[in-house]
Amino acid sequence: MDVTHPQADSRILPATPDAIAEAAALIRHGRLVAFPTETVYGLGADATNDNAVAAVFAAKDRPRFNPLIVHFAETAAAAEAGDFDGRATDLARAFWPGALTLVLPRRAGCAVSLLVSAGLDTLAVRVPSHPVARSLLRAAGCPVAAPSANRAGLLSPTTAAHVAESLGGACAAIVDGGPCPVGVESTVVALGGGSAAVLRPGGVPVEDIEAVVGPLAAAEAAGERPKSPGMLERHYAPGLPLRLNAVEARPGEALLAFGPGPPGAALNLSPGGDVEEAAANLFAMIRALDRPRFQAIAVMPIPEEGLGRAINDRLRRAAVHDSS
Repeated sequence: MDVTHPQADSRILPATPDAIAEAAALIRHGRLVAFPTETVYGLGADATNDNAVAAVFAAKDRPRFNPLIVHFAETAAAAEAGDFDGRATDLARAFWPGALTLVLPRRAGCAVSLLVSAGLDTLAVRVPSHPVARSLLRAAGCPVAAPSANRAGLLSPTTAAHVAESLGGACAAIVDGGPCPVGVESTVVALGGGSAAVLRPGGVPVEDIEAVVGPLAAAEAAGERPKSPGMLERHYAPGLPLRLNAVEARPGEALLAFGPGPPGAALNLSPGGDVEEAAANLFAMIRALDRPRFQAIAVMPIPEEGLGRAINDRLRRAAVHDSS
C-alpha cells in the first residue's frame, strides 16, 4: 500500500491496551499514527522506514530540510542512535522521561532513516513521559519519528479532535489520550563539541537545564538551516493575525488574556497568572479564537520566565507576517 497518500478519515481510538497494540502494528507496517505525548500530539512513523518517514513529510506538507524528532521508549535505546557524552547522560537522568529533546551526533550505523535528519549529521532524540506514548513505543518495538500532528507551520494539536481537524485522513489512526498536560513542544538542546545551545524553549524550563549543565548558548539567527523542529521563523500560526503584548482588544479583535485580565476578554490563558496553566491552554485557546467572527487575536504579555519563554517563542513565531 502507498503510505504517502491519505486514506479515509482517520479512526479515533480510545487509549486501551487493544487499541495501543493495533496502533503499534500499524506503525510497524509503515502506516502513520497520531498519539498523545505530554507536550502535544505527534504524528508517528517507524523511524527506520524510509517510506514511512517520507509519508510524514508528505502528510504535513513539511519542508524536507526541517528535521524530525525521534521518540524512544527508553534512554538506552536512544543512546544506540545518538552519541551521548557526559552532559547528555546528565540531562537524560534529570529530565527523561520528559519534555526534553537532545540533538546529538548521529552514531555510525544508526538504523534511523537518514530522511529524519534532513541531511544533517545529528539526530534529535527524546524519551516522552506520557503513559500512552510510552506504551505505544514499547509495543511498536522501533524508534518513532513524531513531529506535531498538524499541517506544517500551523497550530500544534493538544487533543485528538485537533489532529482530526488538521490532518483528516492523513494518518491511519489517532489514539485519544485526552488533552496534553504540558501543551507546548519539548525544549530542544543541541550538544556538540564543547558547546551546548538551546535551539527551542519548551516544556522543560531553560533555567532547570542550566542548573544541570551550566549556561546554554542561544539558537542561531533566523534564516539559517534549522537543526531541529520549531526553528523556522514563521511557525505555530493560526489563520488570523496575532498582535502581541496587548493591553486591550481593538475593534474586531479577540483578546486572549493572562492574569487578572480586563473585562471583555474572550478567553484567559490563566486568570491566576500561572505560566504552566497558560502553556497547557495556549494552542487550544488560540485555535478556539481562530474563527471568522474575529479579524485578529490580541494576546496580553506573558512573563519571560520558566514556561513563559516557550509560550513567547511560540507567539513570536506565530505572529510573523506570512509573505507567501
